[in-house]
Amino acid sequence: MENNYIVTVTEIIPRTHNVKTFRVTKPEGFEFTPGQAVDLSLNEEGWKDNKHPFTFTCLPDDDFLEFTIKLYDNPEGLTNKLKTISPGAEFEISSAWGAIEYKGEGVFIAGGAGVTPFIAIFRHLKQQHELGNNLLIFSNKTEADIILKDEFSGMLDGRFMNVITSQPGTKYYDKRIDKSFLRNTIQNFNQHFYVCGPDEFTKNILDALAALGANAETLVFEK
Repeated sequence: MENNYIVTVTEIIPRTHNVKTFRVTKPEGFEFTPGQAVDLSLNEEGWKDNKHPFTFTCLPDDDFLEFTIKLYDNPEGLTNKLKTISPGAEFEISSAWGAIEYKGEGVFIAGGAGVTPFIAIFRHLKQQHELGNNLLIFSNKTEADIILKDEFSGMLDGRFMNVITSQPGTKYYDKRIDKSFLRNTIQNFNQHFYVCGPDEFTKNILDALAALGANAETLVFEK
């Protein structure tokens, strides 16, 4: 059965020029699996029905819940409103849901804020000393958009690859992730692939992986 919970914002942490982490109180007995999300709204008049999905970026055994959210410049949008809130504000959240769950070592491919389901997964793997040979390929428009760049670099060492699509002179790979890139970057297509990003990004990546021989049963994404 779906439950709704009122939680209080306790801390707001800037991550990039347009991404913030919101830490909130954790309801007693609340459970989730790394990679899952909730439907979230601001518990404030005029905003209670403006619900959007956001992914946990904390660990299941933390004594708080945490969401790392990209804030867009849309006057009517929830994330634009979240730019203005302070600790003490309240969210309404649903029970945890979502199809992105760790199933074994593989390649994680994220576009922009689509990296958020992977944050809790990688933090959990680090906690369990099971990071193994997992690879993260992270596509952003500019280097300033890279969320948790230092943390990912520290966790994954040489298994963190940045792709920058709209910044001339970047030191990173400067084209979009496509079939050719994947063919040249990945040797083994018989492993798990975790894909999250804007709808078109996800569709293009999944199509390219399928064309390169990836098994549909090994593709993990939000359906």
